Amino acid sequence: MADLFSRNEGDGPPRPEPHRPLADRLRPQALGEVIGQEQVLGPDAPLGVMLAAGSLSSLIFWGPPGVGKTTIARLLAEQTDMHFVQISAIFSGVPELRKVFDQARIRRGNGKGTLLFVDEIHRFNKAQQDGFLPHMEDGTILLVGATTENPSFELNAALLSRAQVLILTRLTDDDLQRLIERAEAEMGRQLPLDQRARESLREMADGDGRALLNLVEQIAAWEVDAPLTPEQLSARLMRRAAQYDKSGDAHYNLISALHKAVRGSDPDAAMYWLARMLTGGEDPRYLARRIVRMAWEDIGLADPQAFTVTLQAWETYERMGSPEGELALGQAVAYLALAPKSNAGYKAFKAAMAHAKKTGSAPPPMHILNAPTDLMRQQGYGAGYDYDHDAEDGFSGQDYFPEGMDRPAFYKPVERGFERELGKRLEYFEKLRAKRQQGSG
Repeated sequence: MADLFSRNEGDGPPRPEPHRPLADRLRPQALGEVIGQEQVLGPDAPLGVMLAAGSLSSLIFWGPPGVGKTTIARLLAEQTDMHFVQISAIFSGVPELRKVFDQARIRRGNGKGTLLFVDEIHRFNKAQQDGFLPHMEDGTILLVGATTENPSFELNAALLSRAQVLILTRLTDDDLQRLIERAEAEMGRQLPLDQRARESLREMADGDGRALLNLVEQIAAWEVDAPLTPEQLSARLMRRAAQYDKSGDAHYNLISALHKAVRGSDPDAAMYWLARMLTGGEDPRYLARRIVRMAWEDIGLADPQAFTVTLQAWETYERMGSPEGELALGQAVAYLALAPKSNAGYKAFKAAMAHAKKTGSAPPPMHILNAPTDLMRQQGYGAGYDYDHDAEDGFSGQDYFPEGMDRPAFYKPVERGFERELGKRLEYFEKLRAKRQQGSG
């Protein structure tokens, strides 16, 4: 399949267009030239099936920058013989939308459909998003929205119910390499880079085709005597900032990846995702809190030392700050990943919470209530309480649940780490409790 920004083989020698940006000069002229999005453009993929059937529905393109969202929308309009209109939610408001709808209605009356491409559609508020609905339903427009944010969170349910969400993915290393080769063919010369520097260039682009072509255009303007090394390239170019939004989808995706890597006992992956969040600008204090949470949720009492390690890592960061304190967080993550795992305590607490809500305001049994006044003693408060320290083995075996409640079993230790020992203790007390209660009956 051809590149994201390319033209067909056999089109003849490229015409020099020095004033047009390289990304624009290499923009695909047909859907068959788009690279990297076979999951939506292939013959059996959503767009391929729609186009083959001649029935295109409204769409939401969800994906990172520079992967072809605008290009695909424009080519869809050409292939379906629709008028293409592009607006940005950042710069457009109700007056602009009203004008677009009015013009589309006139166009429709003349037998021409309108494909309205809305960039950054998630930036429209609820009322503005609702404004699209009647015009989508009566066929005035075919909406194609583009967003880098998760549509599930950022778009109205009503809008999502009328549009199909298609996920566009970042370009692979092979995609970027072919894009470089096509750019070199367009410019008529090779980039002054050695092989390792070409690899570094692709890394700098971070899956963004438009960013890559902008970098290529800068490099092509340099006058150098010998191919540049990665170190020389890095000195001349700034690495593209990682795609990370501390309050957006990437934030939740990466913390989920970190947590699951810890749970999956993979210290290398856990430290990688921690590093990704730190280099993306995440607040280390947020990470410290989440790391402590992981100790309680996934390690639990299988390794009580995990709590101490994570709290000490947090305290170390508070004392030292960045970047020194981040090392403590990294080592805490490695410790958690290699610790024995148990969610028995986590499950027990959740079950106890659910049971507490279910049983409402059932009071404690009278025998475990204190009786600080004569009246309370007359009412039976504390009557029949057995002081455990006076009992054989320091254990009375009394029931501490509300009267009439069947005894639930919340905590079920696993056979891993320190919880193996706790399981033995639990079994011991369960047997002793049954024996004591049988004897008192």
